Amino acid sequence: MRVLVTCALSLALLGGALTPFAAAGAEVSPAGDPVELVDPLIGSSNGGNTYPGAVRPFGMLSFSPTSTAGDQTNTAASNGYSYDTTRLRGFSLTHVNGAGCHPGAAGDVPIFPHTGEMTESPTADVTDATYASDFSHADELAEPGRYRLGLANGAEVDTTVTTRAAVSDLTFPADKPANLLFRTSNSLNGSETAVTRIDEARRTVSGSVLTGAFCGRRGNGGGSNKRSYYRLYFTAQFDRAFTGHGTWVNGELQPGSSEARGGEGYETGAARQGQGSGGYVSFDPSRDQSVRMRIGISYTSQAAAEANLAAEIGRRDTVSTIASDAKAEWRRALSSIEVTGGTTAEQTAFYTGLYHSYLQPNVISDVAGTYWGSDQEVHRIERGQQAQYGNFSGWDQYRAHTQLLALLEPRVAGDFARSLHAYSRQHGGVWDRWVHLSGWTHVMTGDPSAPTLAGFYALGVRDFDATGAYRSLVRQATVPHPDGLSSYGCPGQCIGQRPNLADYLAKGYAPQDTCRCWGGAAETLEDAVADYSLADWGRRLGASPAETDALMERAGWWQHTFNPAATDPATGTTGYQQARNADGSWVAGFSPSTQTGFAQGSSATYTWMVPHDVARLAEAVGGRKRAIERLDAFFHKADGSWQYTGGDALRYDPTNEPGIHVPWMYNALGAPWKTQETVRAMASLAYGTGPRGLPGNDDLGTMSAWYVFAAMGIYPQDPARAEMLLSSPIFEKVTIHRGNGVDITIESPQASAENVYVQSVTLDGAPRTRSWLPESVMTRGGTVRIDVGAEANREWGSSGADLPIYHTD
Repeated sequence: MRVLVTCALSLALLGGALTPFAAAGAEVSPAGDPVELVDPLIGSSNGGNTYPGAVRPFGMLSFSPTSTAGDQTNTAASNGYSYDTTRLRGFSLTHVNGAGCHPGAAGDVPIFPHTGEMTESPTADVTDATYASDFSHADELAEPGRYRLGLANGAEVDTTVTTRAAVSDLTFPADKPANLLFRTSNSLNGSETAVTRIDEARRTVSGSVLTGAFCGRRGNGGGSNKRSYYRLYFTAQFDRAFTGHGTWVNGELQPGSSEARGGEGYETGAARQGQGSGGYVSFDPSRDQSVRMRIGISYTSQAAAEANLAAEIGRRDTVSTIASDAKAEWRRALSSIEVTGGTTAEQTAFYTGLYHSYLQPNVISDVAGTYWGSDQEVHRIERGQQAQYGNFSGWDQYRAHTQLLALLEPRVAGDFARSLHAYSRQHGGVWDRWVHLSGWTHVMTGDPSAPTLAGFYALGVRDFDATGAYRSLVRQATVPHPDGLSSYGCPGQCIGQRPNLADYLAKGYAPQDTCRCWGGAAETLEDAVADYSLADWGRRLGASPAETDALMERAGWWQHTFNPAATDPATGTTGYQQARNADGSWVAGFSPSTQTGFAQGSSATYTWMVPHDVARLAEAVGGRKRAIERLDAFFHKADGSWQYTGGDALRYDPTNEPGIHVPWMYNALGAPWKTQETVRAMASLAYGTGPRGLPGNDDLGTMSAWYVFAAMGIYPQDPARAEMLLSSPIFEKVTIHRGNGVDITIESPQASAENVYVQSVTLDGAPRTRSWLPESVMTRGGTVRIDVGAEANREWGSSGADLPIYHTD
């Protein structure tokens, strides 16, 4: 078997371990080709749930392996690929990067080169003993826009992609049967139905799968998302005639058949095993071992899939030509940030993080501008819109990813805002908190569209109906919806987007016992962030003071679930977020480690989830000095070492979103040197290279975006505004090209692993003692110089006048 690993970076991957920055890479300056620095295998182990396959920036089609651990209804990871599982049952056409539900979503139409006889229905092979193959990472090459893998069964697949289509060179051994399987019904979560058609005369395989069910296997609400909300159409064309073909339905193999129909359902294990349908085509490899496949997809129709393929991949295009174009497109995208300095490992982690940030949102519109809406109808993009986008992991993304998107790709952010607004209109005015493609899923908690679009606007994104979107979101925040009185889907997928809103408005908090939400305290905190975002955005838009003042007052309602008397029995520390009942009483059984009242986090974490009101939060916990002491204990174990993994409910968890802003909160407490040492520690300890290089679920680029910000030494002060908190950059120089002609330069000539602490800052040559950058730098550009050293400067950024300003009046 030909060895496909060709770059030195791949050698570090073979062990599957996180490679710490301190031990990897010599100093380099400036960064080389960013495409060559990307390693798509980072995050493919350790629960990162990334996928290594071929994809373009924001691409609709992503061609990547589906692994198997011996059960065709389940996979080793949420996106179908785990670095630690070296057996696969196909290469799927669609993926969602880093989703946490298992399995997450998509993984539609696995295609598998089988080098044995077709002896039984692949669906009957419930343990993937026959119609699957082992592989070695030594025979794997993953790079931006291209993926190649040699299988133990002797077949090899080499694929590259455009936005909506792919071209693959398939190589079969000369002395074995050559069959290509289309597991049409075998999406990651299952399917309602599927159809496969084989046209021998046209040398095509086409069909569709009706599926959905994101997070549908959760134990909440009876599996409230076990439903279909999209159909993926595909058409595959081949450069060679078939020597045979057939289909299967459930356990029956049908040689010679040209059409099959049947779905798998949305259960797991025995309830789904043996269900489903697909088809296969055969080739004669004895004289020619190679087969070229061109494939296009669409979410609107079979004709649109064919049109997308015809528009994006010509008959004479090859894997080489399309891969070259894909690499050029990725180079343009990744060059939105240029860095100088750092180690090779740090540059690899940075550009791979940037790469993961460019994987979503995803184009869902056809080349003709048509797309599948949330009302289950075909729509057309608006005038002036370049594409319709789907996949919004709101609860995750609004904490880092959406700001990076707006910073680097303001045109895409504007189209994304248009897309989300369109889905809300198609969904009766409801802005769903987790949109898979265009389908509502209700996953998580809060109202994340508010900080997302407010942040877009603050960062200068203007090419969407800002006033209309604002008015719609204010209505969602102020006018109760009937869904808010339903507990359907709770916890985790509660149907109400502002659950039991009338009760919330009357009491000023979400009662744990009546809120119809995933944790009353968490809902209160999330809604406070959303209401602050709307208030600030409304003031920018010229909304009435009565409206924005009322929303700003609500932004402080986090205080209604802050219990000054809540006590940690181990330390005697008082003052925590705590769920309370409708009668005003506090929910019994409190400890800082409790998750009662919270969503994927503890009281110890959520107590700090007030990014928009840090000054008052500091007062609530006993003043800035006491807040600093508590944060120190939050970030350090009892022995003084850093807490940089999950698993301790009393301390920082870098693997999940509710607390990822907390390392930066020292700036607002007058101790920015502690932000600098904490951010640098988390960036170097929780992140790295190799498959384990992400601390947890990438969550549609959120964790990767956090690292990109940390490496640059800036981070959004709060989700709805454009000011950036300052820390110490990893790189000597960073240039951000915003995509609208605005450039931002961050210089730190002494940057190194040892020089963690900011000594002084200048902005466009003028000294700056404030530990944050104003909005004007983000919207108009500028040059920031951050001089750093090995010893903390406790004077810089520490006076009251230098603290970040939080607008909660």
